[in-house]
Amino acid sequence: MSADVRPIAESELPDWLRTVSTGFLTASKVTDSDVARWAKYSDLARFQGAFDSDTGRCVAAFRSFAQELTLPGGAAVPSTAVSSVGVLPTHRRQGLLTRMMAAEFAAARARGDVLATLIAAEYPIYGRYGFGPATSLAEWEIDVSRTGLDLRPAAPADGGRIDLVDAAEVRQVGPELHERLRARTPGMVSRDERWWNLMTGLEEMSYRPYRDKFFAVYRTAEGEVAGLVAYRADDHWTDAKVPQNTVHVHDLLAATPQVERALWQFLCSIDWVLKVRTGYRAPDDLVPQLLPDPRSARIVTSADFLWVRVLDVVRALGARTYEAPGVLVLEVADGTGPAAGRYRLDAGTGVCERTEEAADLRLDVSALGSLYLGDESAVRLAALGRVTEERPGAVALADAVFRTARRPWCPDIF
Repeated sequence: MSADVRPIAESELPDWLRTVSTGFLTASKVTDSDVARWAKYSDLARFQGAFDSDTGRCVAAFRSFAQELTLPGGAAVPSTAVSSVGVLPTHRRQGLLTRMMAAEFAAARARGDVLATLIAAEYPIYGRYGFGPATSLAEWEIDVSRTGLDLRPAAPADGGRIDLVDAAEVRQVGPELHERLRARTPGMVSRDERWWNLMTGLEEMSYRPYRDKFFAVYRTAEGEVAGLVAYRADDHWTDAKVPQNTVHVHDLLAATPQVERALWQFLCSIDWVLKVRTGYRAPDDLVPQLLPDPRSARIVTSADFLWVRVLDVVRALGARTYEAPGVLVLEVADGTGPAAGRYRLDAGTGVCERTEEAADLRLDVSALGSLYLGDESAVRLAALGRVTEERPGAVALADAVFRTARRPWCPDIF
């Protein structure tokens, strides 16, 4: 079987969307309203499809959209976010994703994107295209009865207050708070209007119905919005009609540790709630130690999350800051993209440039993606054979240079 890989036409969006829904096992058909919502927010020039030469049907799908990623030091760089990738089971192993990915990398470089990002549904696939896992996540389940918290109603100690709000108010105050926190949190990505509308239920897709949520906002004594939490609760009762509910957190943003502590205490104090699921947090999140008994929170999820693919090494390495001074010459291998070459990084000045100097380290572009945000250890990668030391001491220096004091965090699926 052969297929034509190309950008889709507007009239082909329904067929393309059916392919995505089939590939993700969410639905075998889509509604006109689904198509209209996708068309409303999408740049169709960034949608690719593979169309079977015999039937004309879309058999593989791929899209990207503009995104900003926050780096160590607070700079944000333009990235191309890859999503909605799927190949129908009838057309796997025919190189369709390889062709679409190559076209996207070329287009991204032409646009001036520094990186590509994605959330990998399957681990083995994306390393072949130069992506490396760059952030991790953890989710805790809190046993409310064991926390040791004083769960009696009380105002936050700093004079702030927590109020329940509706979706419309979240749409007003949420984006500004998120942007404020994103500017100082490596790994966080920009959120567009579609993200906020779907999260708050102002819009929904037929194949992924909105689940009703509660929203609470933390305001300081001066009235500034400093925290936001979105959560839902299940409805579980024993045969003796005793409520045994779990709160599931979908989003929790806090400007300070004090605000974060207040929001977790609020969630744990809700009547009828025995457990709180924290949602996806950074693996070094404060939440366990914010509780008097940290053992009341047990990890239920631990996984890689955001994957990064460096497209422009000079701009990527020159945009972030580093934890220690030092000079490293990196030999980057990139069999499927534009990053191949030798680069001299001066971590003290933040200057990166191509060089002919002898390499201190050799690594694949996927390993560079894993190192890039500071979550992975160069020492570990060397032990795994993914980084080769050419100058004694270079691996230890790379570890000191790239690692960050706090681990990067991306809370968003896209």
